[in-house]
Amino acid sequence: MAYVATRGGEHAIEQSERLFREAIGAFDQSRVDTIKHSMPYLIDRVMGEASLYDEDLAALALAQTGGELFEAVLLLRAWRTTQPRLSVARPVEQDTLFTHRRISAAFKDIPGGQVLGPTLDYAHRILATDVLRGADYFPASVEPAETPSPAYQPSVSAWQAENDLVELPKSDLTKGNDIPDLTREPLLFPAKRAHTLQSLARADTGGALALGYAAMRGYGQAHPTVNELRLAEAEIVVAHPDGRQFSAGRAKVSQAEVVDKKGENLDLGFAATLGWNEVKCISAATLDLNSEGAEKGSPTEEEFFLYHTEGVESSGFCIHFKLPHYVTFQSSLDAMRDAKAKKAAAKAARDDKTASEPAE
Repeated sequence: MAYVATRGGEHAIEQSERLFREAIGAFDQSRVDTIKHSMPYLIDRVMGEASLYDEDLAALALAQTGGELFEAVLLLRAWRTTQPRLSVARPVEQDTLFTHRRISAAFKDIPGGQVLGPTLDYAHRILATDVLRGADYFPASVEPAETPSPAYQPSVSAWQAENDLVELPKSDLTKGNDIPDLTREPLLFPAKRAHTLQSLARADTGGALALGYAAMRGYGQAHPTVNELRLAEAEIVVAHPDGRQFSAGRAKVSQAEVVDKKGENLDLGFAATLGWNEVKCISAATLDLNSEGAEKGSPTEEEFFLYHTEGVESSGFCIHFKLPHYVTFQSSLDAMRDAKAKKAAAKAARDDKTASEPAE
């Protein structure tokens, strides 16, 4: 594909960006803080897709781009590439997650119990239109539970493995800088397991949902049941230069396990991401569950869904069609005109031949 660079109208290009910035208007720290505190789930989505956990920078990216998600994610990814890698954190185990929400659709009773946590799953979808007439919206206060659920919950799949219902994958003992890193290595197929999970972790939410939904509706070979869905905070434990281990803080994370019956055991699909994003985790885990044995070119084939849920690359490819393609398009038009001219010439030759033949 050939296209030419946009140039020559530098003043017009500069003014077009100014028009975009003018629509957003001036902003300062207070707008960034407002975005961060009033839209936490949007912040989580941007951090997850950018693979960078920083609420302030995610809010800044949204303020700077006027809420254009692909641009905000691209800004964060670009900024991330400028930062040095200081350390690699200790692996996070499921039962060490500070759990806010943990449910299972596969079992009514699970070790530790069902923890509904923060959710709109059971809420009425009623728009608070009174706010537009000057009223304030005050959420009702949360009543403390008589018996609070434990902050740390066991893994449902580990419990299933103990009961010979599922076979867990073998533990990966790779550590530190030896862990494959998708941000530093190309995605090749068949993909490394680490690259698959990393790619799904930062996949575009809408893209993962679209392909995961396709699998759920029968375009895959495995139907998911949510084994465990968890919203939690992970303790980030790193090594001090003197060798001591210390906590650098907590990061919000989501994880989902989905299962499907296969033979005598359950097949397991898994996904996790930075921030709280249930829809993406369930969709991504469904794609992971369906990837084994998927047909070439199907929505659940690993190469298909890993490429087509990469939001920055796919949006960039789509956007590039707005750039000048004069050369290729004019070449197509020339080919069309040439074909029409040849067709017209052939028709004229046939007509002349017919006209010159004597009548019987």
